[in-house]
Amino acid sequence: MIDHRLHVLQALAEHGTVTATAGALHLTPSAVSQQMRLLARDLGVELLRPEGRRVRLTPAARIVLRHADALRAQWEVAQAELAQLGAGTQGTLRMCGVSSALAALGAPAAARLRRTHPLVESLIVEEESAECYRMLLADETDVALVLPGPDAPPVTDTRFEQTPLLTDRQDLLVPQGHRLARPGGVELAEAAEESWIVKKANNDTYPLVTAACTAAGFTPRVTHQVKEWYAVSSLVADGFGVCLMPRIVPLPRHAVTRVPLLGASVPARRFLTAVRRGSAAHPLVAAGLHALGEAAAAHTGASAETGPE
Repeated sequence: MIDHRLHVLQALAEHGTVTATAGALHLTPSAVSQQMRLLARDLGVELLRPEGRRVRLTPAARIVLRHADALRAQWEVAQAELAQLGAGTQGTLRMCGVSSALAALGAPAAARLRRTHPLVESLIVEEESAECYRMLLADETDVALVLPGPDAPPVTDTRFEQTPLLTDRQDLLVPQGHRLARPGGVELAEAAEESWIVKKANNDTYPLVTAACTAAGFTPRVTHQVKEWYAVSSLVADGFGVCLMPRIVPLPRHAVTRVPLLGASVPARRFLTAVRRGSAAHPLVAAGLHALGEAAAAHTGASAETGPE
């Protein structure tokens, strides 16, 4: 019910160019330009001014954007209230997130929903965090499991409601028999001379690795770029390097050792749930958030009982 052109204007404000906006929204640049011309015509104001390869939003566009955020949030509240009039919690809940969060939290949450709300169908999509935020704004998903990072909107972004879900400590993954394979743990700085295995581009893990290593006083020498944890652990087992291993990820059956990290600041990821502002009260979304909270509590409890691996 909210004019789709407002969403295009919001994306243009975020990406800065018609081409980048078109790519983010899976539109052609000409379609983006046409929608902005039509919106400006219907509103009777100038919205954009060319500025080199970019476009600059006019003061009128800023006013439109401010009201667009409020309109969208209010529309989400309206949909939530209408859904509460229905007969119980039913329908399709769409979730997205990074692979490790989906495996450890998303799948158990979907299983809980299947038991507690048999009329709810869960649909799960794996994506990096930046894409998850885009999917929320495009109404392609309802709940996202995301990680804060350089490309993520701040928690103060009024388009979203973001809530901490789980803190995931990182361990050092090394081959069995490696000099750093000590049960009592090691300082991250001791791995400064090692080769590192991590995917640099379009991956939520790399900023964490670089930040942790920088805090420990060194720049990691990345020699192999691999994303999937099974492949990462295989390379580690064969002595090609080391990596940071999220504690939430099960240890693959390779000849590797998970070593606890010591020191004042142990690297960790904080998983958040993100939903469109105003949608948290929708019965489907509320049920999904509750199931994710239960899955996170169960995972935290199991980790506390077993202790560090």
